Amino acid sequence: MHPDDVVARIDPQEVVDLALLLGSTDSPTGSEGPAGQAVFDWLAQNGFAPRRYALVEERFNVAAWLPGTGGGYSLVFNAHLDTTLRPDAVWSAKDPNDPLYHSAWVDGDQIYGDGVVNDKGPMAAFLVAAKAIRDAGFPLRGDLVVSAVAGEISREPIDEWQGPAYLSKDLGVRFMATHGVVGDFALVAEGTGFGIVGIEPGKAHFKVTVVTDTPRYYTPYLPRPTGLADSPNAIVRTSAVIAAFERWAYEYQQRHAYESEYGRIVPKASINAIRSGYPFNLTSAPQVSAFYVDTRILPGVNPLDLREELRGLLREVGVEGTVELFLYRPGYEVRGAEPLVEAIRRQHALVFPAPPQIVAEPVTSMWRDTNAFNELGIPAISYAPRSASHASRKSFAVADLVDAARVYARIAMDVCNLERPAWTPLGAHLNRDIAAGVAERNRSRG
Repeated sequence: MHPDDVVARIDPQEVVDLALLLGSTDSPTGSEGPAGQAVFDWLAQNGFAPRRYALVEERFNVAAWLPGTGGGYSLVFNAHLDTTLRPDAVWSAKDPNDPLYHSAWVDGDQIYGDGVVNDKGPMAAFLVAAKAIRDAGFPLRGDLVVSAVAGEISREPIDEWQGPAYLSKDLGVRFMATHGVVGDFALVAEGTGFGIVGIEPGKAHFKVTVVTDTPRYYTPYLPRPTGLADSPNAIVRTSAVIAAFERWAYEYQQRHAYESEYGRIVPKASINAIRSGYPFNLTSAPQVSAFYVDTRILPGVNPLDLREELRGLLREVGVEGTVELFLYRPGYEVRGAEPLVEAIRRQHALVFPAPPQIVAEPVTSMWRDTNAFNELGIPAISYAPRSASHASRKSFAVADLVDAARVYARIAMDVCNLERPAWTPLGAHLNRDIAAGVAERNRSRG
């Protein structure tokens, strides 16, 4: 049997219908169960034997196998079930109930929906591709694994927000892989515009708390004028720190930009939450204010170095406060993925007129589940269609979705029939070279 015969079995309408089904199954991070069940049911109805992998019962991962006959590489296809915005996120989005975040539809040549482009459309593509391989009876030497995971989008415990509902990465790929869903390689089907991405930064989250050493002034007694940094109001005092932070953040991303064969990382830092005082009790100036920082970090960078920089920022502004590191997840540049990368290039050339392109900086500068696979010693690459304007439009061409299914089928048939060495080491992708390079660069800059 020729691979072309398998590709011919892929029904474009089936790919679209499955993407619409999954995209219309609302599953914001923390509530992935219905989407996980939809994937489980589809796999069971189409002749697979799916399994659930759950650290939290209602937030389970799903995986299914096409077992190989032996002697070939095993490949894991992966995508995530969770979507970006909960309907109750009223302090995060202007309209958290916008249908773009919770449903999916086709209009003309485009398929719409945040859940489709991130990440259930690519998921549908590789599920239908695996079905075509299975139905055709195409022989594979290595195992092909399809997987759908919870918790790829960050939701992390902090302050009073604790417990399983606020977990993300730890119950997704990490839990699934440590409980048996492994392969020689992983292809994470996350939007890259069909570019090959083999590097992602890590992340460090900080809570910066500003306190005042002045009385908690009742509004009629509030002294003025004062400078921002010495205001008795912690909110005002924090504004001075935020202004300094913005200057630091721009310098930080320039200082840590890193060139890779897979593209350029520009690790950014952003204040994405702030709290102080109580809106139902507005008669006195608060003495405490806190803001929360998402900082992306290069592979090999020590997050404690960033903590020291943020502490230095407080000293520079002359404001009393603390800096707490409450999340650290390292990033990785893939090592040992050459057989997968070359297979992607070979099969990409059979579907698309131009070779895979180097992706835009934001795509190589975000966290994806490739990091979780790479950390566990499974070389992982991201490769999938991507919206031309993901932040606003949240759609991509139906043709791209169908082409994704075709190229995924070809990649699986290629990789799983490559001869696997008798002994294949894990963990060959450590990033000591990047860490050493960053340290040397920082030393040279004084």
